[in-house]
Amino acid sequence: MDYGLIGKIEKAKRYAQERNRFQFSNFTVAVKGDNNTHYVSYNEGTWKCDCEFFSLRGRCVHTMALENILTTMVKAEPAIAE
Repeated sequence: MDYGLIGKIEKAKRYAQERNRFQFSNFTVAVKGDNNTHYVSYNEGTWKCDCEFFSLRGRCVHTMALENILTTMVKAEPAIAE
């Protein structure tokens, strides 16, 4: 048995519970909506979504859901549509 790995597994579990250790800077995710799959990206505090509502309002259900999931892991800045 690899006792060094056991210690790392325990440490990884602890890190996973301490969400404030993580800060996302950019990513893209597919969100399966009720009607379609939408692609949401996050880059240094700016959200973007390919749905029509986001293009009109700068926020949408897809970005708000991700903000809720990642509350402490993304910068708390308002979404901006380009």
